[in-house]
Order: sequence, then structure tokens, then C-alpha cells
Amino acid sequence: MITRRILNESEDRSVEDAAKNRRKYPARTGRVFMPFGGPPRPIGTSLTVAAQKRGHTFASSCGVVWLLLLAAAANGQTGFPFQDESLRYSVNWPSGLSLGDATFTAHKTSAGWSFDASLEAGVPGFAISDKFHSSATADLCSLEFERSTSHGAKKTSEKTTFDQHKLTAHRVTVLPADGGKTDFDIPSCARDALTFVYFARREMGQGRVAPAQKIFFGSAYGFSMQYTGAMNVTVGEKLAVTDRVVVSVKGPKSDVGFEIFFARDAARTPLLLKVPMSMGTFSVELVR
Repeated sequence: MITRRILNESEDRSVEDAAKNRRKYPARTGRVFMPFGGPPRPIGTSLTVAAQKRGHTFASSCGVVWLLLLAAAANGQTGFPFQDESLRYSVNWPSGLSLGDATFTAHKTSAGWSFDASLEAGVPGFAISDKFHSSATADLCSLEFERSTSHGAKKTSEKTTFDQHKLTAHRVTVLPADGGKTDFDIPSCARDALTFVYFARREMGQGRVAPAQKIFFGSAYGFSMQYTGAMNVTVGEKLAVTDRVVVSVKGPKSDVGFEIFFARDAARTPLLLKVPMSMGTFSVELVR
């Protein structure tokens, strides 16, 4: 769990802070994981005998105030899953030179969410242009997933429709025209790859790592995430404290791994991805 790991990392800092503030404040006990903004912080206050007699009234009053503060904070939070969001990333060679750009967009709908992603990259003589679209329920269970790819002269387009009630999906290849159709079984609340990105962020925001599961990107892929701890990374020439997660993806003909560095903000914004390949480690970096 992210909670336990971050608790351990903050222990030394908490002891030092407590020593500095001991003369001004009563002793503190207990800890809580703050899912919308970084490491856990001490909570609770040891009461005097007189204060304990008023404990129930004090706790009730604090509870009301805490709920009001949470509501006010939620109204001011930005990005997914609190409101519509658009993020742009730079895709870079191992040398740091730009290879292209990627965008991710989330839009709230009456049925749940609509997600779009695109990639424009390439080298002289070989252009890459990929577009992805998915729609999902409010619980982030996939309804539709479309992808159109253009890699040099090769172009493909397909659409997968998910029937979450019947636990089946229908995949049709639109381009090339004779690509065929496929029906297959899916697990409960199945997710396509794009929807899973946002599901993983929502889980991180609630202090959890998304559980290992099967995701769909044309074929089915096994997807797992492992939280490794806090790490400082430089994004846009600025140092940021992030939560590092190692991702493993296994498919019919692939077995790859990469790193994601999530910001410690309410939206758990992905700041940086590192993808090791034979030519070196490519990076995908958020552009502010």
C-alpha cells in the first residue's frame, strides 16, 4: 500500500517537527494518509482531564468543521476526476531531443467520462500519428474504445464496444476494410488501456495502487503496478517530489515495463514516464 510506504518515509521528518513544536502545542498521536496531496501528517491531540470531559462535544464540532473544509477543498480542486482536463506532453529521445508531442483529454459526460489521447511524432521519412478515444461509466468501466494509427505507410483503425452487463465485447477492424470482427468475454468492469490510465490516477488519489488486471488495447494485456516510494524528479527544469510506480505490461507478443512519476496533487497528475528500449530510455514529460 502507498499509505504504509509513505508513512515510513515521513517518520523522521515527523519526529523532528514534533520536537520543534512541543513547547507550543500538545502532544500529537496517530497519523492519516492525505490522498490529495502528499505524505501522511500527524493527527489527534492528547487532552487534559478537563478537556476530556468536553471531548464528545469537541469531536462533534471538529467533525462538522472537517467536512466543511473537505467540501470547500473539493470545490477548488482542478483536473481529473474533479473537472475536465487537458494535458500536453513532450516525447523525447534518450538524448533529450524532442521526438514529438502527446495530448490527453478528459471530459465529463452524462454517461460518465470521455477520454481522448493523441500522439504526433516521427523521424525524417517515417511519421507517427495515433489517435485514441474511449467512453466509460462514472465507475470507469469501458463502454467504447476506438484507435486509429498511422505508422509510415501502415494505417489501421478499429473499434471495440463493451457490454458490461453481458460481460462480452465486440471488436471490429474498420481499416483495412477486410480486417474482420471478433467477439470475446470480458471481466466485470473491464477497461480499455486509455480508461485504465485515468482509473489508476483515481486510485492513487485515494491512497491505493490499482490492482493487477486485464486491460484491452485491441488484444488483452496483463497490467500490474508496483509503488516503490517517493522520488525527486526534474520536470520542466523544476524539481518535484513524486510517487514512483513501476508498470509491467504483458501481452500475446510483448512484455514491457516502464516507470510513471505521479505528482502529489489532488489529481495525481502524471509528470513523467520513462520507457526503456533497445536504443535507450525514452521519456514522456508534462509540458506546463
